[in-house]
Amino acid sequence: MEVVLIGYGAIGQAICRRLQGSALVKVTHVVVRAQRIAEVQAALAGTGIKAVDQVPVGTRLVLECAGHEALSAHVLGALEKGTECAVMSVGALSEAGLPEKLAAAADQGNTQVHLLAGAIGGIDAIAAARQAGLSEVTYTGRKPPLGWKGSAAEAVVDLASLKDAAVIFEGTAREAARLYPKNANVAATVSLAGLGLDATRVRLVADPAVTENIHEILARGDFGEMQVSMRGKPLAENPKTSALTVLSALRFLNNRAASLTI
Repeated sequence: MEVVLIGYGAIGQAICRRLQGSALVKVTHVVVRAQRIAEVQAALAGTGIKAVDQVPVGTRLVLECAGHEALSAHVLGALEKGTECAVMSVGALSEAGLPEKLAAAADQGNTQVHLLAGAIGGIDAIAAARQAGLSEVTYTGRKPPLGWKGSAAEAVVDLASLKDAAVIFEGTAREAARLYPKNANVAATVSLAGLGLDATRVRLVADPAVTENIHEILARGDFGEMQVSMRGKPLAENPKTSALTVLSALRFLNNRAASLTI
């Protein structure tokens, strides 16, 4: 199976490297900004992958790993032309109307757009439980204080001198994505699988007692109750990205190509 990647940052590079020699999946092109084509093509020398600035005509599968603006710049158009797309920048869907635009584009192209779970687990269970009815879904994101540096948290607490855990945000997933866009993907993914952006509760915590990024989900409904806690290790190429994000994308691609999937 052939796939085109949108983006060649830390995630795109890790995916390309891990798929080298794969018998199931082959990356044929990487879509980047026009001014980066020469740089990226040099980095891809010897891989057989071409750097381009548009999704090639006839592409059957696209994996977006470039960031929020790539959805409007490339994914919507690809869907309209009938290209199946998988999206990693799920936090972008907190923008009002964007989920509907993606769905409409997929309908126009008679194809599908897949939202990948990325750094969090339990998404399959939440989506399944939604079929019978969910009464509550809460996501808590916990990081060391300096992990929130450069975010809206700096106006809430003094991150450098924090001695005890402090809640820096509590509200809806949509509002969390607006105030903390760099941390939006997990909260948005949990909400879109379950109760939606406006009914999913989010708590963000700066905690000097932890050294890792911790994700916690509590879901209740007719199915029963589920609690998930994850301590994700960072991607070696980019400490701000979870290693599981890359692995989630690889799982999707391998499942699209394999005869037996789970």
